Amino acid sequence: MVMKASLQLRIGTQLTMTPQLQQAIALLQLSTLDLRQEIQQALDANPMLEQEDEFGEQAVTETPEAEWAESIPSELSVDSDWSDTYQDMGSTGGSSEGPDFERQAAGQSLHGHLLWQLAMTDFTLREHAIAESLIDALDANGYITQPLNDIREGLKAQGLDGLSQREVENTLLRLQQFEPTGVFARDLRECLMLQLATLPEETPLLVPAKRLVRQFLEALGKDDIRLLKRRLSLDDEQLDDVIRLIRSLDPRPGSAYGDSDDSYITPDLVVRHDNEGWHLELNPEALPRLRIQPDYASLIKRADKSQDNQFLKEHLQEARWLIKSLSSRNDTLLRVGREIIARQIGFLEHGEEAMKPLILADIAEAVEMHESTISRVTTQKYIHTPRGVFELKYFFSSQVSGQDGGDSHSSTAIRARIKKLVQDEPPGKPLSDSRLVTLLEAGGISVARRTVAKYRESMGIPSSSERRRLR
Repeated sequence: MVMKASLQLRIGTQLTMTPQLQQAIALLQLSTLDLRQEIQQALDANPMLEQEDEFGEQAVTETPEAEWAESIPSELSVDSDWSDTYQDMGSTGGSSEGPDFERQAAGQSLHGHLLWQLAMTDFTLREHAIAESLIDALDANGYITQPLNDIREGLKAQGLDGLSQREVENTLLRLQQFEPTGVFARDLRECLMLQLATLPEETPLLVPAKRLVRQFLEALGKDDIRLLKRRLSLDDEQLDDVIRLIRSLDPRPGSAYGDSDDSYITPDLVVRHDNEGWHLELNPEALPRLRIQPDYASLIKRADKSQDNQFLKEHLQEARWLIKSLSSRNDTLLRVGREIIARQIGFLEHGEEAMKPLILADIAEAVEMHESTISRVTTQKYIHTPRGVFELKYFFSSQVSGQDGGDSHSSTAIRARIKKLVQDEPPGKPLSDSRLVTLLEAGGISVARRTVAKYRESMGIPSSSERRRLR
């Protein structure tokens, strides 16, 4: 048999994670407090940036730029990394009420953050039960330390008949796509591999990094450099880069949650009502207004190749991209916020009982973005409304269908209805969970008694017998 060589042309598209895209994503997931700190750090590091006297939407003054804009690339060079200049990019880990623009809130727990993502994801009831058990099995670092077989046996004992190991593993694979990246790993190796899998394919030395973690993690722990160089066929510099990449990962992805320290938040968005209806806008007090420093910008000459001029050009590129990323962040916040408010007008006008069911996929489809982007936009981003200050993700809740296939209701609205029924109950005759089910059905909401008990307990409402004793 004769093998013949041939050439094939393949055309395809591939997403490249450029430094600019990395910057835009990182800025998008920062809270306003963290973003303020990041902007201040950029102002200190980049002479081409300056802060205007007033706070407001991000804008760049075009007049000084007109003479030299043609000589400056519209994007950063591919070998540059914005994090080299702004090194401490990161985020720190409820709804509150009141008119104050600046509020205080405690960090969210890992358990609560994952349960919220679970409620916003399309799982069947069976998968949802499995997922809840897996979330409960996580330790503080985000690892599953309990064997999956033990979790499966526990679920079977709770009445989940015919549950196979494959069902548990398939659900686990879906949960491993949740944020923070690396959560739901069963050991350090799997945690690091999950994080490496999210990196762009063109990341330098990504393939040997994956091989090191998969096969030679113990050798790395023993600092056996000679063995690693031989097995991975790398020189000293390449191996150093691989190790540096691995050490940039987070071995304890869940540890950032559950922080008891208080932090102050500033609403990103403000919703107001007038004669023309409801209006959503950026909070003018949230972020400082940035612009290009006109004096330094005027020093850039089109044909000058001096080192000083090159320094200014590089910082000008970074400054323009930071301003552009901030503008993109504001635009995304407005688009997502307006879509959420358009669907939750009932809440603004009538309160929690009028909250509509809403999941990430609904907003993602409407604004033509990925669900993960909506998750980033709505986490640690707050909106000031006439009813108080709320995190954007507060407006999302799972759906419960009404009786006889009637209108669906959000879990938030059902909780509010239960709370109101308990508040209005006769003092000497508290309503049992079964009675609450009946009253809810009379209002067109069909839920199981165990669901009512679950919602009641989540709001800290004692059982009917306990309420009777307390009174």
